[in-house]
Amino acid sequence: MAACSTGAITYPTVFGAEFLSMEVNLVTNYSQYVHKGYYVNHGAVNVTNINFCNVTLEYTHPGQNENIKVQVWLPIENWNARLQAIGGGGWQAGLYAPSLMGMTAAIGEGYSAISTDAGLGSAVFPYEWALLSPGNVNLYLLQDLASVSLNDMAIIGKTISAEFYGSFPEYSYFSGCSQGGRQGLMLAQRYPNAFDGIAASAPAINWNNFVFSTLWPSFVMRSLKEYPPACEFDAITEAVIEACDSLDGVADGIIADIDECCFNPTSMVGKTINCSTFDNAPWSISSAAASVIRAAWSGPKKFDNSDIWFGVGKDTSTTTSSIQQGIISTICDLNRTCNGGSFELAEAWIKLFILKNASSDLSNMNHGDFDRAAQLSTQMYDSIIGTNDPDLSAFRNRGGKLISYHGTADGIIPIKGSLHYYDSVTALDPNVHDFFRLFTSPGLGHCFGGNGAYPDGTFDAMRKWVEDGIAPEILNATTVGTVPILVRPLCPYPMKQNYDGVGNHSLGLGFSCK
Repeated sequence: MAACSTGAITYPTVFGAEFLSMEVNLVTNYSQYVHKGYYVNHGAVNVTNINFCNVTLEYTHPGQNENIKVQVWLPIENWNARLQAIGGGGWQAGLYAPSLMGMTAAIGEGYSAISTDAGLGSAVFPYEWALLSPGNVNLYLLQDLASVSLNDMAIIGKTISAEFYGSFPEYSYFSGCSQGGRQGLMLAQRYPNAFDGIAASAPAINWNNFVFSTLWPSFVMRSLKEYPPACEFDAITEAVIEACDSLDGVADGIIADIDECCFNPTSMVGKTINCSTFDNAPWSISSAAASVIRAAWSGPKKFDNSDIWFGVGKDTSTTTSSIQQGIISTICDLNRTCNGGSFELAEAWIKLFILKNASSDLSNMNHGDFDRAAQLSTQMYDSIIGTNDPDLSAFRNRGGKLISYHGTADGIIPIKGSLHYYDSVTALDPNVHDFFRLFTSPGLGHCFGGNGAYPDGTFDAMRKWVEDGIAPEILNATTVGTVPILVRPLCPYPMKQNYDGVGNHSLGLGFSCK
């Protein structure tokens, strides 16, 4: 094992890249408890008094003027001869708080861990880097986020691990959810030799389409000039779950098959609720709330009523909670007057990359403007960040394995986008199940949360598939933050979860995939 010092570790070679600096620091007695859900695709990990070598590199692609930072964390003791790359979330490629927690947990389990900021720094939203000047998009940084930095990261992680330990990792893996899920599928599509196995959950693929699903409810509210408080939408969602919960034979707060749930939100119009937005004051559900939530379910429509993309599931919490961001945002004052909020993750895309003006006022968009923005989004950026190429033959042929899960109640990225992608891969390769499996989780929110169960063994199932050739038939999952905690076996698409009425459903008994 090399010493943890700049003199003992040399720069890697990455074609097209020029390294600017390297810092090497020994970190001792590092401890952190990483909660379930924050080490994506894994369970909770309690890291105690670990020693590791932190190698931080900065590099650029000459002529592009970026400054990309990569960190490789190398456990001093008990390296398991494996590399795990940790993806990002939202507009961040990695090296932000959740991915750093993931790196911590990874080295605690013996992996050398790596993550990259793709040159974006610590910016939560892309306002700091998206435009070189008004009207001119920084396409190099967008490409770094979309794809280029991912392959660079794989090469750097493997090379630095080999430099430090004296041998290359026996296996290299990638793990991510949301933006990280999109990164994982981009690796499988464009850089099939980068990683042996990929866990890519709730992936933000079809990027140029699904952002319009997140903006559609707000657009409908602006068109109606009515902004119902969050309590109205929450009440409708609760009514949906109550109406359709028992269709599978068990009342557990989870709709097992959302396609079987027929619920008309207009049936709630005029009903009185205790509105949590206004200190549980009596409140009547409006027709506007029914129209807006129906729009969230149906997905964005063109002016001629044809589809732009899919909507979210009926069991989705469309408003903001403590751990989930919702796509319907209203802001209400003490006088009980409400106005539209914003969903900045998506609005930034329209302002900066479509209109190319950070000062754009989206409140003035008409339906024609909305349709044109959706068209331009695909025209200009699908090849860069769409991440929806169904041809995974190169990844399959090199023996790679890919696992994904997606919650039916994901309030940001519609699950139907993942199902559509899997169907497209299947159309090219009917034996897709031999190397790629997508598991659906009824009631699960974005990555984790909601009423549904989170499969914390996703990564380990993928690793077992890669190393032992044992394909996962189910993913065992448990709810996060619910009382009682429910256990569920998740099914690989296109199979669906079925309850036969025998056994304790809270423990996951009596379920099968059909």
